[in-house]
Amino acid sequence: MQGNNAYNVYKNNSVNFASKEQLLLMLLDGAVKFSKIGRQAIEDKDIKKAHENIVKTQDIFYELINSLDVPKGGEWAEGLLKVYEFIIDRLVNANIKKDITIMDEVIPIIEDVRNTWEEAYNISKTNS
Repeated sequence: MQGNNAYNVYKNNSVNFASKEQLLLMLLDGAVKFSKIGRQAIEDKDIKKAHENIVKTQDIFYELINSLDVPKGGEWAEGLLKVYEFIIDRLVNANIKKDITIMDEVIPIIEDVRNTWEEAYNISKTNS
């Protein structure tokens, strides 16, 4: 029990002291994880688990949309907004239809978004 408590303290501290960039990567790690859990749950015919995890993934992308400053980010932010909206749309369809094929289409896109942000974060660290 004590080890579990230590892990929770560590987890809370890692979130509380993370930079904006690190928090973004944590969110995207969650999106990748939840989308894969949702996909597996569809395969396992666990409708409730599939729904819950796909919705968690959608919620992450809704939050990312809310954090976008499109006027400031201009064309780049508009493009990102379209990618996020596409991901949400595909997740909604996958959830409604419980369709593994759609999940297999969207998961690599989610992973690409995550990897792109990680690359940008690493470049920004080396240039600072």
